[in-house]
Amino acid sequence: MRFQARHKHVIDLIFPIALFFVFAVSAFSVLILAADIYGSTTDRLRTNDENRTALSYITEKIRQNDFNGAIGAVSIDDTDCLTLSAVYNGTPCTTYIYVYDGILKELFINDGIPVSLKDGRDIMQISSLTIDRLTDHVYLFTAVDTSGTESSVIASERSVP
Repeated sequence: MRFQARHKHVIDLIFPIALFFVFAVSAFSVLILAADIYGSTTDRLRTNDENRTALSYITEKIRQNDFNGAIGAVSIDDTDCLTLSAVYNGTPCTTYIYVYDGILKELFINDGIPVSLKDGRDIMQISSLTIDRLTDHVYLFTAVDTSGTESSVIASERSVP
């Protein structure tokens, strides 16, 4: 019986190396694409969350204070403010919700005391908030977040005097 000697060719070395290289490049490309998709998705979610949180906060405050026409809108120092009126322990008070220096703020103050917008409690960062009265008891709130994304919500009083 005669055994044939096996001849080694260069292709026997190059083919596995080339196959490994193609696999490595493909895996790296998929990794880069996945990282880019993840980054853009988290950015969209973050900006969406900022606006939704601010608008949800405002609508929840309206629901909490919705009685006997207690909801209104005023402009103080060219700043749109949502006003929520109430009487606590016999003292009339007003809550102001507004944006001052890029921050959504809330100011709770007794009626008759001068309003200073810088004194409000910080809620969250937001670029701007506009309040438009569509009818006597329906409001359009438009919020712009720190990245410039704009969102709106329409809220109305349920208990009309």
